[in-house]
Amino acid sequence: MENVFEVKFTVSSADIDDLNHVNNVVYVKWMDEVAFHHWAYLTKDYPLPEYIWVVTRHEIDYKGQAFLGDEIIAKTWVGETKGFTSARIIEFYKDTILVAKSKTVWAMLDAETYKLTRIRENVLKVLQQNK
Repeated sequence: MENVFEVKFTVSSADIDDLNHVNNVVYVKWMDEVAFHHWAYLTKDYPLPEYIWVVTRHEIDYKGQAFLGDEIIAKTWVGETKGFTSARIIEFYKDTILVAKSKTVWAMLDAETYKLTRIRENVLKVLQQNK
């Protein structure tokens, strides 16, 4: 698949809940970290400090479990982007097994005013670039 960016996590004791697997809240934290790292990667040669992103919606489907010491590979790509919003898809794998899949809808804001701003061609080019 083109345009896929990967981030690896190792499950720590702080990630584990009373059921001895990764807590659902940890996936949301990881989703935020993956988005941050991917945006930093995409903008490393073309910074866009005039914009910031905020979450408007999270969807998560839990498909399996991850446990202490497991290495998790998060694979992400940019989904539908239009108007003020852009979707980010993230799949979390333990080895080749999908343990969770998420979609986050992000809204773009002007960094000075914190008001919604349309995603223009310059930002769209950054979001759609190849890895």
